[in-house]
Amino acid sequence: MFLDPKIDQYVVAHSEDEPQLLQELTRETWLKVMNPRMLAGHLQGRTLSMLSHMVKPQTILEIGTFTGYSAICLAEGLVENGKLITIDINEELETFAKKYFFRAGLENTIEQRIGDANKIILELNEELDLVFIDADKSNYAAYYDLVFPMLKTGGYIIADNVLWSSKILEQYEKCDIDTKAIIDFNKKVQADERVQNVLFPIRDGIQVLRKK
Repeated sequence: MFLDPKIDQYVVAHSEDEPQLLQELTRETWLKVMNPRMLAGHLQGRTLSMLSHMVKPQTILEIGTFTGYSAICLAEGLVENGKLITIDINEELETFAKKYFFRAGLENTIEQRIGDANKIILELNEELDLVFIDADKSNYAAYYDLVFPMLKTGGYIIADNVLWSSKILEQYEKCDIDTKAIIDFNKKVQADERVQNVLFPIRDGIQVLRKK
């Protein structure tokens, strides 16, 4: 979001190619789904894949499935017999994402859960290596608190949209509810001595933190 368009194009051109399946997923999302800008996209998707390969997770939790792009990217780094649990409240997109999980050969690797993430997380009995938060912004802090006890020492949480189209730079009192929630979340992470964190200005901002 901060890069000159030509620099952005150069960055994408000098990053790993976007897999053909994800190109098709992107096209169908833009043709058929409301708010297609919510899609991770080429650069962010390859970033998530790279981070997942670095972590080599056994178990991933994703909060916010949308059409399945980011789940497929994250699943690329799973160890053998690893699994990814993805949660979304929108049941209308379940079949869309499932189709691409099947085409990617991940139907037995990715487990979809539909409903309120706050409730579903409480029902999980998992040790997590990696968590990706990309859902309703007003609940970011709540999701963080819920998953943190489940996260292994040395595990990672990645949170998307933490720059929120630069709205985080506006005067707090004049911000809308979602912007305030993102600002509060960023402050919460920055003040948490239990983690090491870096905010990367990739697309709309990615906060990456490691549990000490």
